[in-house]
Amino acid sequence: MKDQKIFEVEILQLVYGGDGLARLPDGRAVFIPFTLPQEVASICLVEEKKNYCRGRVQEILRSSPQRIEPRCIHFADCGGCHYQHLSYTDQLKVKQQVFTEQLTRLANILQPPVEPIIGSAEEWNYRSEVQFHISDTGCPGFMASASDRIIEVEECHLPMGAINSIWPLLDFEAEPTIQRVELIQGSDEQILLTLQGAQDLPELELDLPISVVYRNDQADWILAGDPYVLMKVKEQVFSVSAGSFFQVNPYLVPRMVDEILSNLQLEPSQKVLDLYCGVGLFSAFLAPYVSEIIGIEQSESACVDFSVNLDHANHVSLYQGAVEDVLPGLDVHPDIIIADPPRSGLHRLVVDDIIKKAPRQLVYVSCDPSTLARDLKRLIQGGYQLKKIIPFDLFPQTYHVESVTVMEKVTLT
Repeated sequence: MKDQKIFEVEILQLVYGGDGLARLPDGRAVFIPFTLPQEVASICLVEEKKNYCRGRVQEILRSSPQRIEPRCIHFADCGGCHYQHLSYTDQLKVKQQVFTEQLTRLANILQPPVEPIIGSAEEWNYRSEVQFHISDTGCPGFMASASDRIIEVEECHLPMGAINSIWPLLDFEAEPTIQRVELIQGSDEQILLTLQGAQDLPELELDLPISVVYRNDQADWILAGDPYVLMKVKEQVFSVSAGSFFQVNPYLVPRMVDEILSNLQLEPSQKVLDLYCGVGLFSAFLAPYVSEIIGIEQSESACVDFSVNLDHANHVSLYQGAVEDVLPGLDVHPDIIIADPPRSGLHRLVVDDIIKKAPRQLVYVSCDPSTLARDLKRLIQGGYQLKKIIPFDLFPQTYHVESVTVMEKVTLT
């Protein structure tokens, strides 16, 4: 075994991804998880590249006054949390700084109009959905930090209460075909357990008051209860099926909706395109104010949910398919486009067609500031100006940041 390279470094700052940044004697950047600015640490290199390296802490030689005791016994081993060693107030400061820096550096936006980050009412037990990998012994677990190793966990402080009362009871020792499980807690605390595997139906012994769906590449099977939960946001109730995406922090979703509605100039004659519309979260709240909404969504289960959730609205239509495939073929001139893409951001063809269709107002809901910065750079070059960027901390204890960006088409006078 090759000797590990050991260095003593000082952490300069936190960067997107949750790591601390330091410099090696040769000037290369080294990224070290679970460290804080101004700390001095003895590290070993676990990955070397020409221009940067990744390291692992062997010992903290000088600790930051900001460092606190993590709540979870698995912190720094499990890869799910990144900031449990920071107070929640300090987490928000870091996220504000890192988010703004990403836009400035990657999109060349000087002094981006970033509002103060909106924190979560609950910093623990806020997730209405959680996914577990299943270990070789049939126990629920999470992926280790910077590894493909599954850690069997004894506790997790992110899921909401009803989920946390269920998952420790799960045992898949006799069902090695189960690869992953997902639990969703509805607004009425009903639990939907989704089992994901690669083979035929597993045997199930159930003595819990929950719904269960088994999914593989061929089909979905309802093993118990209903194939959906109900999620209430403000006055609206949404059906969310197994396989459908819905924002996981119910404490902040109403605030996101309010910010979008308050920052759009809505008129009864307007047409709206809702890209990556999911189960219809934003369409449902925009529908009372506009003349037409067209949604585009690839997920089959989300399209079924959208149809149920918007069934009462005759001026709402839906296209199923990848947005980059459907959007260029639509002969429509929207006044507003709202886009809520996955972490990979907007497909290049989608950006091109947004610019071509030239809506007066554009709302971009993002869960990744790096892909947001990439797309904003092209949209600005295509004639849009930033009005407001509002970051939301939907994911306390992690480095992830959600945001709502409001843009308007530049009009020439």
